[in-house]
Formats: sequence, structure tokens, C-alpha cells
Amino acid sequence: MALVTLEMIREAEEHLKGVAQRTSMMHSTSLSEQCGCEVHLKMENFQRTGSFKLRGAYNKVASLTPEERARGIVASSAGNHAQGVALAAKEYGCKATICMPTNAPIAKIDATKSYGADVVLAGDFYADCYEKACQLQKEKGFTFCHPFDDPLVIAGQGTIGLEILEKLPETDVIVVPIGGGGLISGIAVAAKELKPSIRIVGVQTQNMPSMKESVAHGEITTVPALKSLADGITVGTPGTLTFDIVSKYVDEIVTVSEAEIAEAILFLLERVKTAAEGAGACPVAALMNHKIQGVEGKNVVALVSGGNIDVNMIDRIINNGLVKTWRRAYFDVVVQDKPHVLSKITSIISDSNANILSIYHDRSQRDIEVGYVHVALEIETMNEKHVNSLLATLSANGFPAILR
Repeated sequence: MALVTLEMIREAEEHLKGVAQRTSMMHSTSLSEQCGCEVHLKMENFQRTGSFKLRGAYNKVASLTPEERARGIVASSAGNHAQGVALAAKEYGCKATICMPTNAPIAKIDATKSYGADVVLAGDFYADCYEKACQLQKEKGFTFCHPFDDPLVIAGQGTIGLEILEKLPETDVIVVPIGGGGLISGIAVAAKELKPSIRIVGVQTQNMPSMKESVAHGEITTVPALKSLADGITVGTPGTLTFDIVSKYVDEIVTVSEAEIAEAILFLLERVKTAAEGAGACPVAALMNHKIQGVEGKNVVALVSGGNIDVNMIDRIINNGLVKTWRRAYFDVVVQDKPHVLSKITSIISDSNANILSIYHDRSQRDIEVGYVHVALEIETMNEKHVNSLLATLSANGFPAILR
């Protein structure tokens, strides 16, 4: 007997009525043109608590017995599951203790506390706070609410699959971010049971491709812990249940780089006018960079799983995205230290319709000869062709610059 069934997902849908929003589906013309398919965005970044995680967390808490709730709930989370559990616990009037990484975004920590939960910071990665949560469960007798490897949590996430096919029955492909695997497991069970021909594609960050490696090896595999913009899916070891479901139902898993994630966040901000956290932008990153084969002419749904982006990171993320798309460039050039040289360089840049954002003028570097100066420029550009043309023009005028 399957541990997660379509019937369980439909029961979760009943639990979530009046609690979770039925989030919108948005067709993206610009992304569709770029990818050669019809791309629809499932906007779970508009969900209550800013993430899909409310669905699974609430379904789990709603399914507990009064005795289990009375013992208090403990959970481990990078941030989004934390908010879902905290909100559900508040609704049911029970105590919640959430273990989160020490480097979790401040916004996620504060939001979790605002729902009345106690937050315990432990370690730099999900594995660290999971160990702390297990310790507290044993010491305090709390009821554990796992973020992904739990049938009731998976069933709650699966309600997204029901909504997608209800809204767009002709969906051919659903692209979903993967961390521990709870989200894609629920969506895959729902979608494949309703439409066996549908294709389910998972996306992981290259920095922590634990599920991809596990499926490739045919057994659960732990990968080294590395930081990622997609902090919500930095899970080093997949769940036992989720591994089994993904192995059975998911057709393909691809990975995206940190630069590609940043580029997708920027695209969603500029072209879709929506804020997505790193994990939520991964499906769009995979489509933008043509990581998924065979989608041409298909109806593709990309899940924007969350919008709880750390505002302290936005500037760096946007800058990385601008550099990746050749709209910001950094030049280094060594020139003679004499009058009018700098003005000639700035004139060339101005004439090319590029915009200088900053200039750093340094005579003191060890490898700079007397009479010369190092000039570092941060320049706003239009595209790769523009950058290369500007480099060529500078060189032709006696200022051979290096792209940093």
C-alpha cells in the first residue's frame, strides 16, 4: 500500500480550505518566447507565509490528535516550513519550537517568531538544526513535524498538483524545485495519478544536488554542504519516503548554478514583477538556460515555490544577475599617470552609451610601475555585444582593458 495516495491529497485539500490560498497561475509571454514553449508560473510566492510550506505543515498539524498537539510541536527548517508550522500551531493553540540555521534570513526568523513560535538557532545548515530538533523531541517529548519526509506533509504539498491540473488540464510538464523532496513528491503523486502522461522535472542547485545524486546511485546519498542562494533547498540528504516517490514518479532532475539562480531572480523581478527567493526561482532558471530537453511547443508549469527572499541579499543577487546578463561589467586598465588620460577613457565609454557607475584610481599596487596607474571601472552596459565592442574600442585607442 502506498504511503501517500491521491485520496490523502484530496483529504489535505479539505483541511486547507479557508487556510491556504489557491494561488494564481500566470502565463509569461517573455519566458515562453525565450524557451520555445508555453510557460505558466504557479505563484506559491503569493501563498500565506510566502511559501508553499504552509500546505504540508498545516495538514500535518491538523491531522494530529489533541494529545499530540498538547505535547507541543518541534520542527527543523531553513525558514519556510518554520513559518508554516508556527502558523498552524497558533491556529490550533499549541506550542511550537522551531530549530533554524544560525544564518537563516532574519526575515524568516522574525516571521516565525511573530506567529508565536520559539526559535532555536543551531548550526549553519539544515542537517544541524534537524539534529537539534531530534534532541529536543527526545528531551521534551515534543511531537515532531518533519519538513519533507512525512506522508501528511507530502500530501499537503500535493494539493498544488491538484490546482495546477484543475486550472490547466492540458499541462504537459511541471517543473519543481527539490530540496528534501516533499514538494515534488506530493505534486508528482497527484499529477501522475490524475494524468499519467504528464512529465515531472525536478530542479536542484549545483551546490547541493542530493536527490539527483541519490537517484543516479539508486540509493540515498549525502552530498557535501555548500552555501547557496537557494537556501530553502539546501538539503544534503533526501528523505527515505521522498526518495522512493521521486524514484518512481519523477522523470528527470536537472541542476542550476548560483549565477543562473541570480539571473532568474532578476528576470522575475524585472519581467514578471514578482519577488522569488532562490529556491523559488530555480525552475525558471532551468527553463531560461535550456536545461530541460523536449519542452518545445509544450505547456509547461514552473513552480515559483516561495517569495521569502532575504532583503539583505537582494543587492548582491541583482548585481550577480546583471553581470550574468552583461548589463554590468567591471574593467581593469593600466595607463600612464598623466593629465587627460582618465578623461579620454571616460569619453570613450560615454560615447559608447555605457554609463560609469564607479571609478577606482590606484597608484600603489605592487606590480604597477612608476608613472602608471591602475584604473578599475564599474560600468552599466546593454549586452555582451556592447561590452565586447567597448573593450575593442578602448584597446584601439591605446587603453587595453581586461574584463574582471
